[in-house]
Amino acid sequence: MSTEIENKYVIFKLCKEYYGIPIDNVLSIEKTGQATRIPNAPNYVKGVINLRGEVVPVINLRKKLGMESDDSYKNSRIVVVSINEIVVGLMVDSSSEVLEIDKENIDKPPANGDNQFIEYISGIGKTSDRLIILLNLTKILEY
Repeated sequence: MSTEIENKYVIFKLCKEYYGIPIDNVLSIEKTGQATRIPNAPNYVKGVINLRGEVVPVINLRKKLGMESDDSYKNSRIVVVSINEIVVGLMVDSSSEVLEIDKENIDKPPANGDNQFIEYISGIGKTSDRLIILLNLTKILEY
């Protein structure tokens, strides 16, 4: 017996595209501040921030997804997410809204053997005016 959970996603922008992550995984959305660099961290790890007494690593989602990095973006936000008791901040260009996307409006990601980033996508959400790439947080947070 499966109960239909609401399909609510926090929507944000990266390089003019819309992305979404399940609202259940989002703890907060913060303004970007100064992050402390971590020596020998992967290049997509911006550093760590002190978030209300908790040290939270911050991932530059553009770099993690193989996009050109743009640190000058004025509306950047850090979407603080939690999955499997791991708390991480995801740096995004801007956060826009919370949307409900029905299951029938979510397609499977395109099957393309060449794209190493396709595993980061859990689906493509369709709304009346745009497509939203739904991210697979478990895969994104793997090192």
